[in-house]
Amino acid sequence: MHKEYEELKVLMRLTTSKSQHDIAKDMDVAVGKVNYIIKALAQKGFIKIGNFINEEDKTRYRYLLTSEGRKQKIDRMKKFIDIKKEEYEILQRELEKYEN
Repeated sequence: MHKEYEELKVLMRLTTSKSQHDIAKDMDVAVGKVNYIIKALAQKGFIKIGNFINEEDKTRYRYLLTSEGRKQKIDRMKKFIDIKKEEYEILQRELEKYEN
């Protein structure tokens, strides 16, 4: 899940049109790692990368989620939430055990 979680975090940040540098800073990782993840997401067909004609800065890239990317984002978010719910329930049981 660790790799999928990192990909999810990047997918979520790409939709706000941030630069790789901003994403790396938000995630507290190196820009190279973000670049690696973005390339992997593109190879999987989850995003499209392009610099668009109407942009003032032609060196900046835009990342567009594909329909498969949206599906993966939703699926991974659900999976992440399920894991966190399970962790919460385990902690809740531990707390109840200590309170009794």
